[in-house]
Amino acid sequence: MNHYSYPYMNRRFSTYAKNGMVATTHPLATEAGIEVMKQGGNAMDAAIATAATLTVVEPTSNGIGGDAFMIAWMNGKLHGMNASGRSPRKLSMEEIRKRGFSEMPKFGWLPVNVPGVPKA
Repeated sequence: MNHYSYPYMNRRFSTYAKNGMVATTHPLATEAGIEVMKQGGNAMDAAIATAATLTVVEPTSNGIGGDAFMIAWMNGKLHGMNASGRSPRKLSMEEIRKRGFSEMPKFGWLPVNVPGVPKA
C-alpha cells in the first residue's frame, strides 16, 4: 500500500509531516500549537498551547475542569497520563443508598467527578 491509497470506506486519509503536526477541532488552536513548535517547543508544549486556546475558542468542548488522557514518546521513553476526574472521597454506595438510589444515578450532582485537568 502506498501513501496515496486508502483501502477503507471512509473519508479519512493518513497525513504525514516531517517535523511535527498539530490537529485540533479549531484552526486557531492548531495554529497555536504549530507556533509553539516553530519557536522550539516540543509536542507537550504544543499540546498545552492547543488546550489553552481551545478553552477560549471552544469553551464548551474543552477547559479547566475537564479530563485529560495522553500517551507520548519523549526522550526515548513512553509516558502515559490519566488525569480523569475522581469521585469525591466521602462518596460511597452507602451514601448513595441513603439518598434513595440503588445504583449511581445518571443525572444530578452525585455522578459528577472532581476535575482531573488542574492537577495534571
